[in-house]
Amino acid sequence: MENTLDGKVALVTGGGRGIGAAVALRLAREGAAVALTFQRDEVRADQVVRDIAAAGGRAVAVRVDSADPIALVAAVDRVAAEFGRLDILVNNAGAFLLGPLEELSLAQFDQTVAVNVRAPFVASQAAARHMAAGGRIINIGSNAAERAVFPGFALYSLSKTALIGLTKALGRELGPRAITVNLVNPGPTDTELNPADGPNAAVINGFTALGHYAEPADVAAAVAFLAGGGGRYITGATVNVDGGFTI
Repeated sequence: MENTLDGKVALVTGGGRGIGAAVALRLAREGAAVALTFQRDEVRADQVVRDIAAAGGRAVAVRVDSADPIALVAAVDRVAAEFGRLDILVNNAGAFLLGPLEELSLAQFDQTVAVNVRAPFVASQAAARHMAAGGRIINIGSNAAERAVFPGFALYSLSKTALIGLTKALGRELGPRAITVNLVNPGPTDTELNPADGPNAAVINGFTALGHYAEPADVAAAVAFLAGGGGRYITGATVNVDGGFTI
């Protein structure tokens, strides 16, 4: 434990796998007690909790559908009640629905916006009620908000672009309370949805300046910095962890 977040409590939505799991593990390594939400895979979420506990940390997994605003608020309130406080919210849970414009349905639109836009707003609103000075809200976006290089990303790109405005507006509104709000935009990251050895990996690597995918831990490192003391004077900002994809 590095203890830079000792005594803090963090909530990571969608923390059972991929980037979310890496963020949960990193914040715990920095000393925070961590709650993570998951929707379906309880086995993997519980494994993240066990990994944190094995390293001497405290963690709990909470099943919640981020598309359900009532359940999401209840989860935020539950975490704050069980841990006695809430200092850090990482809005990581996301819907990744792709397809040609003419084939995308209104149901897919509603699902994408519910998870990628409404849920961060709702969770931030609920979390802000519990946060004291020094609180942190960190949204996880995507490089697709700044550069759409492949067709079929209309829903995903629009939803992640909305987080730029949300981040800036909340940063302004919560600033007087010494609560910072920032956005981390990952680029190609080696996860199940986009593996570094996938069929399109060579093409995707070619769009980056560094020529390779990120590891989830690379994104988690940026989140941990913003969550810690080093991020106290950064708010309303977008941090691209994309290997130069958007330059």
